[in-house]
Amino acid sequence: MVNYIWLFFIVIGFIAAAAQGRIDIVTEAAFEGAKTGVTVCFGLISVMVFWLGMMRVAEDGGLLKKVAALLNPVVRFLFPDVPKDHPAIGYIMSNMSANLLGLGNAATPMGIKAMEELQKLNPNKDTATPAMCTLLAINTSSITLIPATLIAIRMNFNSANPAEIVGTTLIATAIATIVAIAADRWFRIVRLRTHPPLPPAAPPSESTHVKG
Repeated sequence: MVNYIWLFFIVIGFIAAAAQGRIDIVTEAAFEGAKTGVTVCFGLISVMVFWLGMMRVAEDGGLLKKVAALLNPVVRFLFPDVPKDHPAIGYIMSNMSANLLGLGNAATPMGIKAMEELQKLNPNKDTATPAMCTLLAINTSSITLIPATLIAIRMNFNSANPAEIVGTTLIATAIATIVAIAADRWFRIVRLRTHPPLPPAAPPSESTHVKG
């Protein structure tokens, strides 16, 4: 669906430029956009490498294990239907830890792995489970302590104070996370009311044989 939306905007832009006889503007914007994209990517590489290296140091030093231990009660509350020792729990905590540091690119692979593990627990492969919906909501609205990617972008565009967004980002992401969790809980309740879980099937009764 998103691809169709972008295609619509591109086609409308070309039609509007052609109607005004300004196709040159579209061509210039395309080249400038490509140039800016490459420049921003190069600017992000150093920051991403730095923070990924810091995460590796934190992992080797045991800091991530302590963070995971702190997150464990939260994860158990948010994902009560996932077994305690299931591999999905570890991937979920890694995803949340990366999002806390604003490392969206590092969080994405962990989120995909978590989804793959949750899919293995899914009895209906064509429908997302409540745990999968919760993970999507948390990953999209995660609280961010250090918006490393945004700071890198602001540095790349010569911002006078790239880190001044830390406070506002923390407040905004905290509100977004609270709303996401509240919505997730609400839809879970509605789902249970409209589609209550089926009781477990009774074991088949043994047939009795009467000896003559």
